[in-house]
Amino acid sequence: MAARIYQNPKNAMQSGRALTDQWILEFEPAEAKKPDPLTGWAGSGDTRQQLRLTFPDCEAAKAYAEKYGIDARVVQTPRRSLKIQAYSDNFG
Repeated sequence: MAARIYQNPKNAMQSGRALTDQWILEFEPAEAKKPDPLTGWAGSGDTRQQLRLTFPDCEAAKAYAEKYGIDARVVQTPRRSLKIQAYSDNFG
């Protein structure tokens, strides 16, 4: 079982930072999704893709993965960069 641990990024559509301090453990897909012949929706028999576990910090997520024998890799959160711009720059 392979999984990844990452921190929830800030939503680009909102200014708030709710739930960005949580760490998430998600399992990697074990098989590719294929379209259902009747509905055309994509699906697979891998039920672990439905799990999304949240933890208060990275160490707790690593400890959980170690305890249950999950090969987990930590994905670092990309650094936030602000683009400071004035309204008058649109007309320059």
